[in-house]
Amino acid sequence: MPNPRLAIITAALGVAALAPVPATAAPRALPPQCSGTAPITCHFPVAPGNYDVTVDLGSPARAASTSMSVEARRQVLKTVATRAGQVVRSTVTVNVREPEGQPTGQRGTPGLSITFGGGAPAVGALTVTPARSPLVAYLAGDSTVCDQETAPYYGWGQYLPALVRGGAVVANYADSGEGSDSFLANPALFPRMKPLIKSRDLVFIQLAHNDKDTTAEVFRANLAKLVAGVRERGGVPVLMTPPVRRLFEGGKLNSWALHVNNKGVDLPAAIRALGRSANVPVLDLTAKTKALVESLGPAASERLYLTREVNDNTHFSTHGAAVMAGLVAQGVRELNLSLAGYLR
Repeated sequence: MPNPRLAIITAALGVAALAPVPATAAPRALPPQCSGTAPITCHFPVAPGNYDVTVDLGSPARAASTSMSVEARRQVLKTVATRAGQVVRSTVTVNVREPEGQPTGQRGTPGLSITFGGGAPAVGALTVTPARSPLVAYLAGDSTVCDQETAPYYGWGQYLPALVRGGAVVANYADSGEGSDSFLANPALFPRMKPLIKSRDLVFIQLAHNDKDTTAEVFRANLAKLVAGVRERGGVPVLMTPPVRRLFEGGKLNSWALHVNNKGVDLPAAIRALGRSANVPVLDLTAKTKALVESLGPAASERLYLTREVNDNTHFSTHGAAVMAGLVAQGVRELNLSLAGYLR
């Protein structure tokens, strides 16, 4: 098994995220693990786990505009603009696993892959070190959450890491096509996630899109099993209602958009009820997205979804995934969850 410490390129620098660096610490040439110009790609042969990545962004000679993503198109830093001679140091904590995207999807490349994009990326010193007991926010969900491996599809879980500073990390175990029953049963999903959960780790559970024919009793029982499993490990379960589909009748979303399934079960209502009875916090993304999508109306709300690209009113565009991640962060703050202290 590769030794994670081999990934260290420079001495670890315990500096706050997005801290300015004195001009005398201007970045040198690219580290040997990196290549390219736009984008700049880097790879480190580390074992699965959580890692702190510290990077100097900027150039001594030119203005730069640099973003950072890891693994399967996971955004971890929004674009950082720097003047010529300005260097900004940032530290993020990233999750490395195999497969690197969806748990039942493509395996990807073992180790940690980093991509620096943006209009004119510039990277200097780069350090990858094992993270020391970060707060982990696990995501249990479906295709609206997961690390989508190909454009134009994006899950909101791919953009949430960009809103989280170092010391906490998002581990996205969401997977396309999963419902409350399959997420429990598939060995690559909850059975793999559960042993990793530590005391006080958060587990966000957003399952409903694919429970189209699930009865109220079975849906509730499945979610209750997930909640109990998280608590057995000392973790903190957080139930989430699903984002709405963009399906209008006049100026209002219809019942299918609001996740009333083929059995007539109001799935968000069932989630809220379980939250009350089991004393589990509920992040009501259905209510938040209903208010947003209806306020935008049928035309403007197209930007959030893949309506124009592939006539898809369920999955998100780049813009939509980023907006959804912002609503999730808003809900984290409103519920005063431990992750709130790590939000940018």
